[in-house]
Amino acid sequence: MGYWEANGASNDWYTPEHIFDALGVMFDMDVAAPENGVGTFVPAREFIHRASLSASWRGLVWMNPPFGGRNGLKPWLDRFIEHGNGIALTPDRTSAPWWQEAAPRMDAVLFVSGKLKFHRPDGSTGDSPSNGTTLFGLGSRAIEAIERAQQRGLGYLARRRMTA
Repeated sequence: MGYWEANGASNDWYTPEHIFDALGVMFDMDVAAPENGVGTFVPAREFIHRASLSASWRGLVWMNPPFGGRNGLKPWLDRFIEHGNGIALTPDRTSAPWWQEAAPRMDAVLFVSGKLKFHRPDGSTGDSPSNGTTLFGLGSRAIEAIERAQQRGLGYLARRRMTA
C-alpha cells in the first residue's frame, strides 16, 4: 500500500497538468472529479463528483479514481470497461489481479515514464509515490491521445489491441 493510501488519508490527489498537455485531448467528462473541483487541470466539459459509479457517463471520459485499498479500483475499472470510451489513470501494479484482468481488455496501455507527483487540493505537490502509473485507453479517441502522449515522450506504449 502506498503512502497516499494510508487509512484516513485523502483520496484527493490531482493529476499533473503535463499529462493532459501530452494527451492533447478534450474530455467530455471527468467521472471521478473532486467535490470542489479546485486545483484540477482536467480539460473536460463536465465533472461528476458524487455517485460517479452509478451516474450516466457519456462520450470520452477521464478517470483518475480513488486508488483506495487492495481492490478499490476494481469497481471503477469495471464501470470504465463497460463504458468503453476514455482514458483511466491507475497505479501500474502489474501483478495485482485487477490490473491483470483489466489490461488485456484495453485498446491501449501506456506506462508513464518516471513517477508522477500528484497535486494536493491546496495546490502543493506531493512526494513521489511508491508506484509508477499506467494510462488505460478504450476507444479510437483514447488510442489517438495515448499514441500522441507516447510520441511526446510521456511513456512507453506497451500494448495496442487492433480494432476493426
